[in-house]
Amino acid sequence: MKLGLRVVVTALLGLSVRASQSLETLRLLGAQGVNLWKLEKAAAPSAANKFFVQDSSQLSLEIEEDVAGFKSQWFRQPVDHFSKSSNATYLQRYWVNTRHYNAEKGGPVIILDGGETSGIDRIPFLDTGIVEILARSTGGVGVVLEHRYYGKSIPVSNFTTDNLRWLNNDQSAADSANFMANVKFKGISEDLTAPTTPWIYYGGSYAGARAAHMKILYPDLVYGAIASSAVTHASIVNWEYMEIIRQAADPKCSAHLENAIQTIDGILSTGRLTRALKSLFGLSELRHDDDFASVIESPLGSWQSKCWHPDFASTRFDDFCTALDKPPFGSGMVSLSELPYGAPERMITLPGDLTVDFTILNYASYIKTHIVSQCPEGVSTDECFGTYDDSKYEDTDVNQDWRLWLFQVCTEWGYFTTAPPDPAHPRIVSKLLTLGYESKICRQAFPPGKHFTVPKMPNVTVVNVLGDFDIAADRLAIIDGEVDPWRPATPHSDYAFDREDTILRPFKMIPGGVHHYDEWGLPDINEEPPQIRKIHEEMIFFVSEWLKDWKAPTKTS
Repeated sequence: MKLGLRVVVTALLGLSVRASQSLETLRLLGAQGVNLWKLEKAAAPSAANKFFVQDSSQLSLEIEEDVAGFKSQWFRQPVDHFSKSSNATYLQRYWVNTRHYNAEKGGPVIILDGGETSGIDRIPFLDTGIVEILARSTGGVGVVLEHRYYGKSIPVSNFTTDNLRWLNNDQSAADSANFMANVKFKGISEDLTAPTTPWIYYGGSYAGARAAHMKILYPDLVYGAIASSAVTHASIVNWEYMEIIRQAADPKCSAHLENAIQTIDGILSTGRLTRALKSLFGLSELRHDDDFASVIESPLGSWQSKCWHPDFASTRFDDFCTALDKPPFGSGMVSLSELPYGAPERMITLPGDLTVDFTILNYASYIKTHIVSQCPEGVSTDECFGTYDDSKYEDTDVNQDWRLWLFQVCTEWGYFTTAPPDPAHPRIVSKLLTLGYESKICRQAFPPGKHFTVPKMPNVTVVNVLGDFDIAADRLAIIDGEVDPWRPATPHSDYAFDREDTILRPFKMIPGGVHHYDEWGLPDINEEPPQIRKIHEEMIFFVSEWLKDWKAPTKTS
């Protein structure tokens, strides 16, 4: 994400499909050209006059260093699977784990969909995570397949609106199907293509939805699928994301946020003390109130970064909550929560005649320290965090990979995270976060092209027609986290019908789990937390049971 952008962030090893997550570090990237979140930069073809990446321009990509012992490999794909008017191709990157392959069994192949990030971010799942766990237990081959346009699997020379028109659900699913039916693994003489070999398709989050969709779209190729935190319900608005956080967080933290936001919205609505309020947060130069509301929302996205794995655990959300509860110096209180919101002992009068509860002072201090401080020296906060300058979104270079998931959001997925539709509903984000504000980036970043125009609102029907909340099939497992902010968009949503959990159609919830908690793993699953070890053992069991029923298709002459 770039300067002033409101768009989904792809966090390292914890992918996100939240359309309006305003994470502060990514707001500072566009004009500065620095990506603080990526492990690598996507390789870009140098020939600006080339519309597609030509075969010769990707040959050098085949010389790759190992990543955790796995060497990058490449599979040639059509840029457009459904048109005969062009024979353009590109190279799709993938990695293979053959540690446990048993030639006598001849498989299975466990494939992990890379989703909306560089495939390198998925290597831990190939090395010690769910791919390794299932491959080890079944004598199979593990694969991570990078998604078209992401990482180095880039089929075009820039990310204009026209050049992104092949970044959609149908083309991406066809990539996976073509790969499964035709790939040849180095060092393995046996034919492990589908459907002659059982393939188990795994994905988490957006990729989890893709795993479920692959089972529906290509049942002859996908023998089994595991959809973890699978957002199979696409929606224009996604206010429920924040509602899960509000309900699951420490009640003291949620109360601080609810009270603070109500006060802040009240001040903004009058306009009288708005400048003083913004100054308190270090954002006096930020012209638009909704941009201010967006910036102060930023810490909430760190809930999704929670992870049980010691190497990827994040305490950012808990640190934020701790900061909100800090009592006034010298007050004698252990925590701010000892007294009700608005109590005289909690109030403070600031320059500009602004009198607020100490919670808001704590909130402002956190924002200044952890977010506003990221704005480069000499750059105003309006330049950093403002979203009303269309020129910020004009760069279409392939290094501007923030454009990718945003394009998918704007065309097919939605998920604009707004305030609750009912003004009386408790909330931890400002009422200024409206659909109009959240979605305007689609018009700013993607002006109409010659060949493609982004719709006024995402065509979520193309996602939901594949099953929506009720998506189901034999050998399709649904796994979700109890407090995952994405659960309202999954088959475990409160809007969905409950289901029976069976071996043929597993339907499992991880207690206390957040986002695709089953995807991470330890070399020894016996050392994992009990709820993680349990879900991994269950996954090993139902996949093994599925494979007992495997019968190779009868060859026809």
